Amino acid sequence: MTVELPLVVGVDGSDYSLEAVDWAVDEAARLGLPLRLVHASLWERYEGGLPSFRTGRPAEQVMAEHIAASGAERARLRNPTLKVSSDVLPDDAVSALLQTTHESSALVTGPRGRGGIAGMLLGSVSLTVAARAVCPVVVVRGGGPNRQGSLGRVVVGLGDSAEASAAAVRFALREAESRGCALHAVRAWRRPAHEHVDHPLIADDAAGSEEERASALLTDALRDAARDHPQVEVRRRTVEGPAHKALVAASSDADLVVVGARGRHGHVGLQLGRVAHALLHHAECPVAVVPQRD
Repeated sequence: MTVELPLVVGVDGSDYSLEAVDWAVDEAARLGLPLRLVHASLWERYEGGLPSFRTGRPAEQVMAEHIAASGAERARLRNPTLKVSSDVLPDDAVSALLQTTHESSALVTGPRGRGGIAGMLLGSVSLTVAARAVCPVVVVRGGGPNRQGSLGRVVVGLGDSAEASAAAVRFALREAESRGCALHAVRAWRRPAHEHVDHPLIADDAAGSEEERASALLTDALRDAARDHPQVEVRRRTVEGPAHKALVAASSDADLVVVGARGRHGHVGLQLGRVAHALLHHAECPVAVVPQRD
C-alpha cells in the first residue's frame, strides 16, 4: 500500500502565512492528503532570555508553539475532517522548510513572512525555498478569487522541450483534475528578430515556422500525460512574445499557474529562470514551481 506524503505548509503567524494555511487546507482536502504545519524557530539560542510569566519557559519557545498550534487550529476549523499535525523545527526558516521537502508531496508558503520588508513583492525565504526544494513549491499570492480557486482555470507554462516540462505538466493535470476544471497549456514563441528584414515573405515564413514549432511542442508535451487524465479538458495556446509576460497576463484569471525548474548539474538545488522569477514576483494567483530532475 502506497503511503501518501503530507502536504506541508510553512507558518510564521503572519497574515500571508494564514492565507497559505487556508489554501493548503483546501488543497489537501481535494487531493486526500494529510496536512502538516511547520514553524521554524531558533528559540534555543535565547534560553538565557526572560521566561514567560505564565509558564516559566522561554518566551520564544512559548510563542513558537503558539504559532504552530494556532495555525493547526485554524486548519481544523476550516476542515474538521482533515488530518492535521504541526511541528516546531529548531532551525532557520529556509533550512527547516527545505528539510521537509524530502518527505512532502508539496510545500506551501506565503509570498512574505513577518520579517518581510514593506513593499517587497516576494520574501527571500519563499524565493530561496522555491529555487532549492526537491518537491513542488506553491507560493500563495494573488487576490481572493484566485486564491480561493473560484475561477476554474489552471495554467501551465511549457519550456523549451517536452522533457523539460514533463513534471510540470503532470502536476498541472493533477491539479486540474482535482479541481474539476480545464487546463490551459501555454507556449510562447518569438518572431526572428534580425533575419531576412529585407524579405517580408521569408520573414513571415520564419515566424510561421516558430509558431508551428511551439504548437508541436505543446502537442508532444501533453500527449502522454493527458492520457492519464482523460476527463481533463486541455486547451492549447501559443503566444507570440516573452514567456514571462504571457504567463503573468494569464495569471489574472487563473486559480494556479504551474512552471518547471531545471536541476543544475553539479550543484545543489534548482535553477529558477526568468519566467519563474517573474511569476513569483508578479503573478496574480498562486504559483507552483515544479522541479524537473535529469
